[in-house]
Amino acid sequence: MSRLPLTELSEEEELFRRSVREFCEREVAPRVGRMDRQGHYDPDLIPKLFELGVMAIETPEELGGAGGSFFLSALAVEEISRVDAAVAVLVDVQNTLVANALLRWAGDDLKRRVLERMAAGSVASYALSEPGSGSDAFALACRAEREGDDFLLSGRKQWITNAAEAEIFLVMANAAPEQGYRGITSFIVERTAPGFSVGRKEDKLGIRASSTCELTLEEVRVPAADVVGEVGQGYRIAIETLNEGRIGIGAQMVGVAQGALEDALAYTAERKQFGRPVGEFQAVQFELAQMATEIEAARMLTWNAARLRDAGQPFLTQAAMSKLFGSQVAERATSAAVELFGGVGYTREYPVEKRFRDAKIGKIYEGTSNMQLQTIARQLQGG
Repeated sequence: MSRLPLTELSEEEELFRRSVREFCEREVAPRVGRMDRQGHYDPDLIPKLFELGVMAIETPEELGGAGGSFFLSALAVEEISRVDAAVAVLVDVQNTLVANALLRWAGDDLKRRVLERMAAGSVASYALSEPGSGSDAFALACRAEREGDDFLLSGRKQWITNAAEAEIFLVMANAAPEQGYRGITSFIVERTAPGFSVGRKEDKLGIRASSTCELTLEEVRVPAADVVGEVGQGYRIAIETLNEGRIGIGAQMVGVAQGALEDALAYTAERKQFGRPVGEFQAVQFELAQMATEIEAARMLTWNAARLRDAGQPFLTQAAMSKLFGSQVAERATSAAVELFGGVGYTREYPVEKRFRDAKIGKIYEGTSNMQLQTIARQLQGG
């Protein structure tokens, strides 16, 4: 199946990227510092994201979405991360995890009911992790007990992104613990459901405006009609959506690194030492060149993985590579940018220290770097 060359965007893709970039410069950039300090989104910003159309990119037009591609989701995350990675997380989870899972696995009625709301203004959250279930993602303690036509969900979830803003939660719970991970099932849970509560927001190093909270479920009644896919398919849904979600994290890290590079280019062009801009010194030029080369390589890995996914071709290895390398590049690029700024780079007067903090999470969430290395190695060895 033919694909666009990785380095080229179609006219539609370029127009989309430009519209997202203009929106971010106009609406996101003026809010970044304040949201980071306060540790939450400007409530006026979220409705604007829905108006832009980036909260339902792949959702079909008949359900209120944009009817776009997965590649466009990755492109949006990259562009938003160039300005603020915390805002990009909100968009990423909505598209590459929750909407993606519903589009692929939910029945027609559930798909219509939930995706229409997600396109119209409802934020969604993806609830897999638990206090005792991190990299061992399927060691779930959250249980789903069948009672007639309903399930009663009980347990705790931790490190749940978008939890403070979400009205809809995609929750993984085990409906047949005796079957191990084969009992894991995916449920749509409403924030207003009796017995369901959202705990305090974590005070994080980076992506501070993005909410990360604990969830408590105390016999939360969920109709069987709100099971995503079938009972026992949850482990497969989780694996496959996380594989695709890693492309989103790769895009996020590329955007963070790109923003750091642009900051460094602008600053080194105006900062003078010894009578000339520091950007004219060869050591600085080499640092910038190295950053740009690594960022372009990470971008191509991410775009390739997204294009493969849209083409229906295998992409597991490429997704793991895009997240692994993208997070490494973002950490190096943001660290280099702080150093190129010198002393002021270590202060909050300039944006590079925030980018440095934001980059660290890339090696941790949606599968640590070691988990990505393990995935890549197993694929290489035919596992």
